[in-house]
Amino acid sequence: MRHRTCVGSRIKEELNRRKPRNGGRSSGAPLLWPRALTAISKLNPMPRTLTLPVVRPFPSRCARRNLHVTNFRSNIPYCLRPVSTRTSQHHPAACSSIRPSLDRSTAATLPRDVVEHCRRRITSSNTQAQARPYLTNAIRTHQARKMAPQLDSFFSQVDSLSEAFIQRLRAAVAIPSVSSDAARRPDVVRMAHFLESELKTLGAHVELRPLGKQPDNPARPADNHIRGDLLIIRGRTIYTSIKSDSAKRTILVYGHYDVQPAEKSDGWATEPFDLTVGSDGRMFGRGSTDDKGPVLGWLNAIEAHQKAGVDFPVNLLMCFEGMEEYGSEGLDDLIVAEAPKFFKDAEAVCISDNYWLGTEKPCLTYGLRGCNYYSVEISGPGADLHSGVFGGTAQEPMTDLVRVLSTLVDTSGKILIPGINEQVAPVTAEEETLYDNISFTMETLHESLGSQTTIFEDKKPTLMARWRYPSLSLHGVEGAFSAPGAKTVIPAKVIGKFSIRTVPDMEIEKTNELVYAYVKEQFAKLGSKNTLKVYAQHTGKWWVASPNHWNFTAAAKAVERVWGVAPDFTREGGRYVFFVSRFHDLGWYVSTYGRLHGAYSIPVTLTFEQATGKNVLLLPMGSSTDGAHSINEKLDKRNYIEGIKLLGAYLHYVAEEPKN
Repeated sequence: MRHRTCVGSRIKEELNRRKPRNGGRSSGAPLLWPRALTAISKLNPMPRTLTLPVVRPFPSRCARRNLHVTNFRSNIPYCLRPVSTRTSQHHPAACSSIRPSLDRSTAATLPRDVVEHCRRRITSSNTQAQARPYLTNAIRTHQARKMAPQLDSFFSQVDSLSEAFIQRLRAAVAIPSVSSDAARRPDVVRMAHFLESELKTLGAHVELRPLGKQPDNPARPADNHIRGDLLIIRGRTIYTSIKSDSAKRTILVYGHYDVQPAEKSDGWATEPFDLTVGSDGRMFGRGSTDDKGPVLGWLNAIEAHQKAGVDFPVNLLMCFEGMEEYGSEGLDDLIVAEAPKFFKDAEAVCISDNYWLGTEKPCLTYGLRGCNYYSVEISGPGADLHSGVFGGTAQEPMTDLVRVLSTLVDTSGKILIPGINEQVAPVTAEEETLYDNISFTMETLHESLGSQTTIFEDKKPTLMARWRYPSLSLHGVEGAFSAPGAKTVIPAKVIGKFSIRTVPDMEIEKTNELVYAYVKEQFAKLGSKNTLKVYAQHTGKWWVASPNHWNFTAAAKAVERVWGVAPDFTREGGRYVFFVSRFHDLGWYVSTYGRLHGAYSIPVTLTFEQATGKNVLLLPMGSSTDGAHSINEKLDKRNYIEGIKLLGAYLHYVAEEPKN
């Protein structure tokens, strides 16, 4: 109280002294109160936060307001600005506009070391503001207009339930639903039943659908409860008391509840299936960001609506599967079969299974590169040979393979196969301008890489290489010795594996023809007596949606409402593949099973778009440093809780967004 009285009297004294004599408005310049601030700086002990009663120097509008000054340090002059109480309550980050301000006259009265300290603080404050745009007071126009006002109580409810939502994620992470491990398939089923129970508690109608055979044991049917790999939720009766409302839009969302393998011995700092929340808000655990956090985000959004008493804005269909990390066998057939049935009312699709481009700014993703995965098989001897006996007497398959693979791509990433780059759609002037405003730094990329071994030094060519140009990567060799130690064996057959990430307007079959012809040509140049086979193991088409669709514009408004910043519109380049084959009677490609362990995600994006004919939006929750598929996978608490708000806000905005 002593602090408030002392400071309040000084502030009032200074305001009365500066009040305009003509009764008009004062200038719009920031108000500086050096005398009052001097009094503040002499308070001992110095309070960390001061609540100061401030009177605007406008005689016609002498409304009293509370001005919060945070992180105040002794002898640092501040620029105090009246802040709208309503705005600061709605978006507390608006108070971050109260920043250190050092004018020339004040600096002249302070010791030099204090002045330098002030300037460093000011520079640091401004740098942080630029690096974290959603923490500024740049509240968007639609926020001020209070569009979707019912979201306020929904947001408050999410905050109130945040600890319960973290406990729900902890329970989910504790289930080791590793789909690629046959021994843990029962845990995949257990995870499906966990979600079923949670959703039924929320009033949803749930249907579990077994699909196909087990990938590594085709003779064993999936409906024997060893594999329960698809969870379909009929969201039309998402609330027990609310039936399907034909007047509302119907939105289809997708996610997966299986995870990658993880063992503490792999190098994890914590137990991978025990969600560990650090003091910095990072939540470590396998599946936390890929994809249990986002999947539970939809459930949490439903619960928060119920407990806040807010009407759910849409009819919600949810399709959650449990074999995404092992190829999604059978899912595409189901999507095609259910497109005219269960999915027929869906007006748009939303998938939350990708990541921000960086760590500070949300994004919406509208495009993915495709993936053609190839095998180059070279064989010769009838069996593996001892190099001490046969070395130098037989042509070795491994030598031939290394020489062929070395002709595919150079160290700067340039694809050396003629005709590949000629298929790529040219860059337009409009497209080039998009890259300039993307919030992305090379430092973030270096952090994700764990090194500075990037091909390019600047943002623009890096993003273009990642999103809109093809790339070729060598992945490994099957059949060669790779275990620790030394083994002097000459392998009888080796299979080299590589992939090409495809972009518009590359065609799958044309690309295959070019690859086959080039590999055979390079092998022929060797004059080897060994045998060559080259084939596509899996192929997948690129995908690009329209970012101008009402599904995207609604999501953009939701991002601005939650984060206070407009999202980046991005394409992705390296995390997605669609396992495809020709589906002749429909005339387009659909996905088929591919045994690829933990290398890809979202195999059904293209299938959803082509089967339903609807716009597909990728709405990420996690950030680029979450480490999906890696050791120490994590999801920041901030991204999880604010991500729940974002999913709920998206449904409200998509419910009212005009169609275009």
